[in-house]
Amino acid sequence: MTISMSAAAATNAVALHHLKPAASANQIAAFPTTLSRQSTCPTRPISITCSSTAFQTTSPPPTAASASDRVFNFAAGPATLPENVLLKAQSELYNWRGSGMSVMEMSHRGKEFLSIIQIAESDLRSLLNIPSEYSVLFLQGGATTQFASIPLNLCKPDDAVDYVVTGSWSDKAFKEAAKYCKPKSIWSGKSDKYTNIPAFETLDQTPHAKYLHICANETIHGVEFKDYPKPAAENEVLIADMSSNFCSKPVDVSKFGLIYAGAQKNVGPSGVTIAIIRSDLIGNSQPITPVMLDYKIHADNDSLYNTPPCYGIYMCGLVFEDLLAQGGLNEVEQKNRNKAGILYDAIDGSKGFYRCPVEKSVRSLMNVPFTLAKPELEAEFIKEAAKEKMVQLKGHRSVGGMRASIYNAMPLAGVEKLVAFMADFQARHDA
Repeated sequence: MTISMSAAAATNAVALHHLKPAASANQIAAFPTTLSRQSTCPTRPISITCSSTAFQTTSPPPTAASASDRVFNFAAGPATLPENVLLKAQSELYNWRGSGMSVMEMSHRGKEFLSIIQIAESDLRSLLNIPSEYSVLFLQGGATTQFASIPLNLCKPDDAVDYVVTGSWSDKAFKEAAKYCKPKSIWSGKSDKYTNIPAFETLDQTPHAKYLHICANETIHGVEFKDYPKPAAENEVLIADMSSNFCSKPVDVSKFGLIYAGAQKNVGPSGVTIAIIRSDLIGNSQPITPVMLDYKIHADNDSLYNTPPCYGIYMCGLVFEDLLAQGGLNEVEQKNRNKAGILYDAIDGSKGFYRCPVEKSVRSLMNVPFTLAKPELEAEFIKEAAKEKMVQLKGHRSVGGMRASIYNAMPLAGVEKLVAFMADFQARHDA
């Protein structure tokens, strides 16, 4: 059968041999013998000859994008992912490991996805040496949803809890907790524009508090805990939002009652939230707790109470696999220290042209905020950097300036290129 068509600007036969599955005889019989389109422009015919089993073409398949097509993405989240992870996901997108379907099409209760989520949890446990008495939950709603889930699961309405407020995210967590318990901000860095972390011995902790909450790394303000405070009360537990430094370095999980993190900064795409919770803390939720915020529901159902973010969990699993292949989190931390050191040295060595407001001892290895001595140049800096394929360097809208997020997947080459650009920009504008 021959299908004759006219098109205004076509010069070659259309490549269709990559389409799957092949057209059946019944499908092809359903086409009219001739399709035409009227045009007032000069035309030339294109003929596509079809057999009963496949479309016959002569054009070459499209070429894959090369690494040179990609930018260095300094976004705070969603953020850059390891290139080899993206390429592996690409290769498995259409037909996951011979299953005949994409991960996006799988039943979350089928054997294929069960293997994905179980291996992801196992690899995460290996990375962080998570003790057996802790449950790992793959949740939804972002870390922000955990601001409510935590007090709902761990407290009664009249229970006291303590919050150390070192930036915007710990402040939001503190304010949300007030709906479900009696939180107290025992320290706030707001008066110093969130540029420091308190000495732990100065914290005035509340007697008999249920938990002490921190944000281990403040994404917006760029302050990071290098060590962790110890709760004062005997049965009090430490809770940490680790969204923006999760799996960036080793952590002694046994020091915490609960660690939670949004995946979209260091370990996957947006849509997945990971909670690591000591099992004895599960099962005491307030009666008003929505079913989807109840840790016991998710723990009892192995994170499969309802349809989870399947593809996001699959991507997290690929990232965990990649981090293990790098040698684990000790190796990852050393790479992160090296990258951050290069960038901070460039800022500190610029003779004031660039400035980082954060106290040096608590500077984040993940999120590096900085400003220019001449604020009027900041827009030009961001614009010129984008032309050089370095994007998302604009600081958060609440603080301004610039921010370079250099998570695990940011290659050393990206930081080196940024530092070279910063030196060139300064040379051209530091009059």
